[in-house]
Amino acid sequence: MNTTTKFRSNTLLAIICLFALSQNVMAQRKHAEKEVKAKTISIYDIDTLTNPVPMQRSLFFDKVLKQQKRADASDGKVDGVIYFGEDSVGTRILTQAIMKDVRQIQIMIENLPIADKFTENQTKLGYHRALETLLIQFNNDNKVDPVYYKKLVSNFKKLVIAKQENKVSEFVQSNVNIYTMANSQLLSEADKDFLCQEIGKAEPVKMIKKLPEFVNKPCADVVISAAARVVPNELFNYATSTNTSIQAAMGRNTDPLVKTIVQIAKQSKDVQKAKPFLGDIYNKKLTIAQVDEITANPDLFYKNLVRLKLENDALGNSTYTDELEYRGLAYIRRMNELHEATDPKVRFKCIENLSPEALYYVIVYGQEEIYTSSFTGSFKILLEKMKPMTGDELFEKMKYDKFRTFIRMCAGYGTLSQFFATMAEDKKTTLMRDFIANLDKGKEDDLESAVDVADAFGSIEDTALIEFLKKEVKVNYEASSKSAKGLKVYALLATLFNSAKDSLTDESLRLQSQNLNLPPINFVPYKNLLDDKGAVIMQAFFYGDEDGKTSYASFLTNFKGPKWKITTSKYWVNITSISGKPVVIYANLPLAEPDDEEAQNRLNKYMDSIGVHATVIIHRGHSYHLPTTLERLTAQTKIVVLGSCGGYHNLSTILNSSPDAQIISTKQTGAMAINEPILKAIDEDLVSGEDINWVAMWQKLAVDFKGKSNEATFKDYVPPHKNLGAIFIKAYRRLGVTDSE
Repeated sequence: MNTTTKFRSNTLLAIICLFALSQNVMAQRKHAEKEVKAKTISIYDIDTLTNPVPMQRSLFFDKVLKQQKRADASDGKVDGVIYFGEDSVGTRILTQAIMKDVRQIQIMIENLPIADKFTENQTKLGYHRALETLLIQFNNDNKVDPVYYKKLVSNFKKLVIAKQENKVSEFVQSNVNIYTMANSQLLSEADKDFLCQEIGKAEPVKMIKKLPEFVNKPCADVVISAAARVVPNELFNYATSTNTSIQAAMGRNTDPLVKTIVQIAKQSKDVQKAKPFLGDIYNKKLTIAQVDEITANPDLFYKNLVRLKLENDALGNSTYTDELEYRGLAYIRRMNELHEATDPKVRFKCIENLSPEALYYVIVYGQEEIYTSSFTGSFKILLEKMKPMTGDELFEKMKYDKFRTFIRMCAGYGTLSQFFATMAEDKKTTLMRDFIANLDKGKEDDLESAVDVADAFGSIEDTALIEFLKKEVKVNYEASSKSAKGLKVYALLATLFNSAKDSLTDESLRLQSQNLNLPPINFVPYKNLLDDKGAVIMQAFFYGDEDGKTSYASFLTNFKGPKWKITTSKYWVNITSISGKPVVIYANLPLAEPDDEEAQNRLNKYMDSIGVHATVIIHRGHSYHLPTTLERLTAQTKIVVLGSCGGYHNLSTILNSSPDAQIISTKQTGAMAINEPILKAIDEDLVSGEDINWVAMWQKLAVDFKGKSNEATFKDYVPPHKNLGAIFIKAYRRLGVTDSE
C-alpha cells in the first residue's frame, strides 16, 4: 500500500470512527433528554390517560367526543381535519384547537389528582359539561373565527389549571377578556361578577347585549351605566322592554343619563325618532315635547339629524348616525322611484330644499341603493348649492366625514373631474394625499376607508392621478414601519394598484392571486361547487313586491326548453338539469309580503332537512332585502350574485360567512335584462362541467351588450376579478390569520 493510499484509508477510518462516536453521543443525549422530559413533563400536558375513565363519567366524556365528531364531519368528511375553506392556516388552527387540544384537555381533566372521590367526580363532570358546551357553541357558530376558538380553548385549559391550583381569582384578574367570560361557567359567582363589571367597563358594547344573563346581579348597574355613553340605542330597547327584570334594572339605576333614557322612553310620542336627541334632552337644550314637534316633520327631522352629526354630539352618536342613514334613504328611494321622469324638477323635488351638507349625507349614506341617474342628478344639484364653496371647503365643513366614500362614488360614476374642477390644484393634491394617508387608523378589522380607496382606484382613468396615488401608497408604506396594520394595508394596495390597470388576462390575474396569497380570483373551479353527490346546488331569493314578482317571472325564462325540468310546490320551485352535469336550483316563490319570508323559511328548512347547501347564492331584490338573503350564506358558498350594490358592509358580511366567495355586484339596483344573461352564462358552464371563468364570461357578455340600450347598465356590474374591495378584504384577512397563528 503506497503512502497516499494509506493516508486516504486512515483518514476514511478516522471519519467513520468519528461519525460512529458522534452518533453514539447523540443517541445518549437524546436518551438523556427523553428521561429528563419524562421526569419533568407536567400532569397538565400528559396526552394519555393514567387510569380508565370511570363509568359514572364515561357518558359525559363521550358527549365531548360526540361534539368533536360533529365538528369533524362539518366539512362532509370524518378525517380528523376541520376544513376551513381554501384557508390552510385557518384549517390548521381549528384542527389543532378543536380536535387535538380539546382531546388533550379531556385527558388532563381525567388525570387531575383530586383526593376526595365525591369532589373529584362532581368537579370533573363539571369540566366535561363545560367543554361540551364550548364545542356546541363552535358547532352552532355560522361565522367561525379560527383565532377566537384557538384562544378560547387555550383559555379553558388555563382556567381548569388555575382551579386545580386554587388560583382562580388571580387568573381572572389577569385575564379580563372575552375568552374568560365565555368560559365563566367554571367560575364562582364572585369571580363572575368581578369579570362582568371589568369587561362591562372595557367592552360595554359586547356586555350590554348579554344583560339578560346577569340582569339581577350587582354588575348589571355598572354595565348599564357604561353602555349608556356608547350604545344608548341598546338601552332604549331595554327601557321599552316588557321584561320586568330588565325594566327593574333600568329603573333602579341612578346614573343621570340612564334616567334620561328611561324618561324619554316613558314620555316621548315616538321614542324611536326621539333617540338621536338624547344629548339635546340630557343637556337641556330641548325638551321631549320640542323633540316630538321636530320629528313630526320629515324634512325638519332630517335637517336636525344633519345638525347633530355636524356638531358631533358624543351622546347618541351611533343613534343619530343610524337614523341619518335610514332617513336619508327615503330621499334616495323617492328619486329612484321617479327614474323614468323626464323633468328633473319632478325627479329631484324631494331634495330641492336641502342644504349642501344635508345633500352630501343623502348621497354618501345612500350608497347601497342609489341609482346611477339618482347620483348624477343629486351631484349636479350639490355642485350648484355649494357655490361659491369649493370641494375642499365642503369637506372641511363636513369634518372630512365619509370623504373617501364620496370620492369613491364620484370615481365610480365618472364625476370626479367635475368635483376636482371646483378646487385649486394644490388643494386637489392635498386632498388626494389625505385620501391615501392614515388608512392604518382605527381597529385592526376596520377596513372601510381602505376598501373605498381600493374601489376608487379601480374606477379612476386619469393616468397622472393613478401614478400619484401609486407613489403615495409607497410613501405611506415606508412610513408605516411601526404599524402592523399599516404595513399590511399599504402592501396590499401597492400589489392591487400595480396590477389593476394591467390587461386583465388569466395569466395576469393568476400572478395577482399568487402575489396576494389568494386562491384564483379569475375563475371558480367546477369541482369546488359540487356537493358530496356530485351536483351543483344553487339557491335564489325572491321577494313579494312587484319588482320581485317580475324578476321571478323573468328568471324562469332561462329554463324553458328540454334541458331543464321545473317542479313547483306551495312555497318554492325546484329546477333541475336533465342533460349534462347535474345542477339543482331552488327558488322561493315571490308570495305577497309577508308570505315571501315564510316561503324562504320553508325552503331553507327543507334544504336543511335533506342535507343540501347551496354553493351559489342569488339575490334578486332591492338592497333593503339583502340582509335576509345574506343570513343564508355558509362556508360552502363560493359564488354570490347580488341584484344590488356590493358596498363595504355587504362585502364584509358576505366574507365573514363565506371566506372564499366570489361576488358579482352592481353599482345600482340589478336589471333583469343584465341579470338573466349573467345567470344563463353561469348555468351553461355548470351544466357543461366547466370552471366559471369570469374573464372569458365578461368578455363575451361585453360583446353581446355592445351598442345596445342597456350597455351602460351592464358596465355598472362588477365581476369578481374586478371587485378590488372584495379582493382587498380577502387578502387582508388571510394576512391577519397568518399573523395571529
